[in-house]
Amino acid sequence: MTAPSVDSRSSLSLSDREVADGFVSGDERCLAVAHARWHGLVHTLAARTLGDAREAEDVGQQVFLAAWRGRAGYRPERGPFPGWLVGITRRKTADALTARSRRRALEVALGERLWPEATPVPYSDGVVERLVVTGELAKLPTAQREVLAMAFYGDLTQVQIAERTGMPLGTVKSHARRGLDRLRRSLTETPAAPTPTEAG
Repeated sequence: MTAPSVDSRSSLSLSDREVADGFVSGDERCLAVAHARWHGLVHTLAARTLGDAREAEDVGQQVFLAAWRGRAGYRPERGPFPGWLVGITRRKTADALTARSRRRALEVALGERLWPEATPVPYSDGVVERLVVTGELAKLPTAQREVLAMAFYGDLTQVQIAERTGMPLGTVKSHARRGLDRLRRSLTETPAAPTPTEAG
């Protein structure tokens, strides 16, 4: 999300309460002021937890998008507007950490089977691992899904998959890599916008 531009003099002339009131009422100028005024705070908090500036920037965009869509959930009596943004930041940062863990679990689960020569990364929760993989595999095109399913559930190497399916080894590798790429992308999609209750 890119916040609308705002004249710096307009930003300085508005109090935090005026920005909050305008933001909640749907004034896009106040969205721009809020972004200019508090994006640094949001980014710093996210970066401190995530340890990744680019990922923190993504979280920052998600925070302001969630706040804008859920602006009706802000209650001034429960605290200042920046504090409300901090609360959303914490939730979005937690979501980013969860997505990171899911990506790593999926990469370990499939990578160990598709590229056994790679150094394995330990991952202990087999039940969660299988639930994640099953759900994401179902979204893939048929050929990619079949190759990855044979690797994950059948514990087959790429050579064995090629022999069993009759596909050239290069085709198996291509389906495997494309499938993994799709899985990674699906696990990094921005979550649906929160309801006002969630944002508040």
